Amino acid sequence: MYNRTLSAEDAVGRIKSGDRVFLHTAAAVPQRLIDAMVLRAPELRNVEVISLHTEGTAPYTKPEYHESFRINALFVGKNVRSAVQHGDGDAIPVFLSDIPSLFLNNVLPLDVALVHVSTPDRHGYCSLGVSVDVSLAAVHAARLVIAQVNPHMPRTHGEGLLHISKIDAMVEVSDPLPEHPRHELSDIELRIGNHIASIVEDGATLQMGIGAIPDATLAALTGHKDLGIHSEMFSDGVIELVEKGVINGRKKKINREIIVSSFLVGSRRLYDFVDDNPLVEMLPSDYVNDTAQIRRNPKVTAINSALEIDMSGQVCADSIGQMYYSGVGGQMDFIRGAALSEGGKPIIAIPSITKNGMSRIVPQLKAGAGVVTTRAHVQYVVTEYGIVNLHGMNLRQRAEALASIAHPDFREDICRRAHELYGSYGKTCGQHL
Repeated sequence: MYNRTLSAEDAVGRIKSGDRVFLHTAAAVPQRLIDAMVLRAPELRNVEVISLHTEGTAPYTKPEYHESFRINALFVGKNVRSAVQHGDGDAIPVFLSDIPSLFLNNVLPLDVALVHVSTPDRHGYCSLGVSVDVSLAAVHAARLVIAQVNPHMPRTHGEGLLHISKIDAMVEVSDPLPEHPRHELSDIELRIGNHIASIVEDGATLQMGIGAIPDATLAALTGHKDLGIHSEMFSDGVIELVEKGVINGRKKKINREIIVSSFLVGSRRLYDFVDDNPLVEMLPSDYVNDTAQIRRNPKVTAINSALEIDMSGQVCADSIGQMYYSGVGGQMDFIRGAALSEGGKPIIAIPSITKNGMSRIVPQLKAGAGVVTTRAHVQYVVTEYGIVNLHGMNLRQRAEALASIAHPDFREDICRRAHELYGSYGKTCGQHL
């Protein structure tokens, strides 16, 4: 069809030992190209694979390929977590807003970008589809661009267009995108969602991720008015609110009446919703996650999660102790942007306990834990037991406030540790719990 069209095997044959190879993000993962690259493992050595979260499999992380490939993750997803945690891969702590500059300024110069695009239009333009994020910068920075071209990839509006003249090799596929099915929400998730919804104001601009708590929050917003979206990502839960007229973006100051995002993961319904839909603009993360842009919208309500929060308000979201688990991502970009927005609300929302029954609100973070959101940045914290706003509170007051929304089985321990740390100043902790 195109003079650049090759088989997957021939296209990735241009990757050389020692190359740094970028993989398109999330649901845009170019799985056919990855699989073809891994087949070349016997002839490749020391290929560095750079990626954010990717859906699908990551065969390049298998132990038998350790001499051929090594992951250097900008965000650690489930499919590469074992390799990173066992020392067979690396992780880079970095704000999502900063990643494009790593590529464009040759801090991490890219040899190859493996991307996944829509079929070209009559003018020769393909779309990066559901992931523009840092991938647009990767395409501009890479010496060699190899594209998996797929009619199932939505053609999205925004800044993700790529002319075929910028693509060095094209591989035709016809594969469905990876999907995230929605699951039934638990009572805890519904309670957290209802708490968050209670402090979302009409006219707010929302940022949220995917998963149970964002879904529960969106489900509780049906009675709100004039909400907007400016978020690094979103999923299916937004669609119902758009159809009901709840999300219309009328109160936004920038990208008014437009849903702004940088990548998407969801169901086929979501991918169909964004296909050729001028209501949605997919933009790069150095714009979407830029604090200077985020703060321009009113009442930015940023909903983020954590693995652990200590009684002073330090938020660990990327590691379990010293063991790297996920990444910095865009949490700090939006927590700070929301705090600077007029009427904004930065929110950390978590279940009070882990699946193993351990408290997520703790006297001290685990040894070696990374602090993603500092105690000076944190404001609203939400669990199924309620909401507290730590902004302006001293350390003793923070311990008392966080104990009040911790699981009841752990409140006494938090208060005891507060008393040990703050002496007589911590003696009121627990008196009103």
